[in-house]
Amino acid sequence: MDERDIAADRESAAGRTPTLRSNEESDKGDSGRRGGKERSFWRELPVLVVLALGLALLIKTFLIQAFYIPSESMENTLIPGDRVLVNKLSYRLGEVERGDVIVFNGADSWESEVVIEEPSGAPQKVLRQIGELFGFATVGEKDFIKRVIGLPGDHVVCCDKQNRVTVNGKPIAETGYLHPGDPPSQMPFDIRVPADRLWVMGDHRSASADSRSHLGDPGGGTIPIDHVIGRAFVVVWPLDRMTLLSRPPSFADAGLAAGPAPPAGQTATVPGAPLAGAAPFLAASGIVFPLAGLRRGLLRRRRSRAGR
Repeated sequence: MDERDIAADRESAAGRTPTLRSNEESDKGDSGRRGGKERSFWRELPVLVVLALGLALLIKTFLIQAFYIPSESMENTLIPGDRVLVNKLSYRLGEVERGDVIVFNGADSWESEVVIEEPSGAPQKVLRQIGELFGFATVGEKDFIKRVIGLPGDHVVCCDKQNRVTVNGKPIAETGYLHPGDPPSQMPFDIRVPADRLWVMGDHRSASADSRSHLGDPGGGTIPIDHVIGRAFVVVWPLDRMTLLSRPPSFADAGLAAGPAPPAGQTATVPGAPLAGAAPFLAASGIVFPLAGLRRGLLRRRRSRAGR
């Protein structure tokens, strides 16, 4: 190899060196950008979670709320420890019907069936509020869950000669939901339900402080319709008790209920119910996180166009 060949090789190597250096710098730049994106995501995550929680609170307030069952007054339909979802739109879009399982606020009228200790400190209060949001704690001593037996104007009586509750003179066969061994009522009553009020009873009649326990109150034990929070429509926890809370056929069979009723004893398993207890948060996350992803995608596209 002569001197001219050696010089040519040196020039060629010198020409390649900047290219290698440029590739290394490009790799470092790509790595830095990836690291920046990852750090940016972790910085945004707390904000996204807060937004999802805020939206979950709105969903809970206006659409769906989870409730924890603290007492045995609705056994065996609902037992202590069950979690149910309550549809708050049910009676904004439709009417209360006999047989519905409803949650209502009994503030200033009904005494609580359970005693709930107040949180002792700020951390406990925060944990309790989070538990209430997702149905892992009782919502309050003044919220009750019962079954609607009488609507405004109904004449509800117990009991006839066969020991049955009658509504407008028609006997109701309640064996499909009454606690086994319980009579329809050990306490006689004869009530005409006032306008805009409901007569409600628990399914475990011997353990339920329901309308019968408030006969001497204003309204004769009935509750105002505008105190109804919503209709309980599904048990979501524990897993082996996941069922829809369908309206029983008893009232339809007596010619009283409006609308279709399911066959006697029929229940339905709810697909995906293990996650339904967190429905407000999941729904909120399903809105917030895709929007955040769309925003990040648009920003990347703008940066890509700017770099061309």
